Amino acid sequence: MGSSLELLTLPAKIVPAARLSDDEFLAFCKANEPYQFEMNERGEILVMTPLGLKGSNIEGYVFRKLDDWVEHTGNGFAVNANAGFRLPDTSLRLPDAAWISSERWNSLTPAQQEEFGQFCPDFVVEVRSPSDRAAAVEKKMLKWITNGAQLAWLIDPIRKLAIIYRPGLAPETILKPEFLEGNPPVEGFQLKMERFWA
Repeated sequence: MGSSLELLTLPAKIVPAARLSDDEFLAFCKANEPYQFEMNERGEILVMTPLGLKGSNIEGYVFRKLDDWVEHTGNGFAVNANAGFRLPDTSLRLPDAAWISSERWNSLTPAQQEEFGQFCPDFVVEVRSPSDRAAAVEKKMLKWITNGAQLAWLIDPIRKLAIIYRPGLAPETILKPEFLEGNPPVEGFQLKMERFWA
């Protein structure tokens, strides 16, 4: 199947005959490296567009800053864009960066820590890439919130803005912010934004 994916125009959607289990989905992903995949709530496999150099650097920067904050504070556990989460709506999503509370992380067995998270992370960051339609990525952010995220940031370098999502509140759009500052659940986390607008 790996070679057939090369013929697809990305991003693309694959509709399997039956919903894949987590193990089947992992096997599919491994068989089709280096592509990245998500699964929506209908069981359709979403083939993600690979990032260019700049986009990869920006995603790495977000995770590095979040992980540095975790290491400095001893608060929670950070993951990058390779971590999958099976959400309550049954979709399987890969955030660009995410944070899991210490309480939740420590409740997982060692085996569970090696698998997809069977829950929604507490805090999610997504960075819009040039191939992402604004409406689609904004819809994805709402899915994070409705599935249990307490805070989610959409950083959009194309429109030079950030959108902050919280449960029960309308999204807050900030044009070209200098910093994004965490509030519960990541109070004290601060992300300098200069490189997103360069």
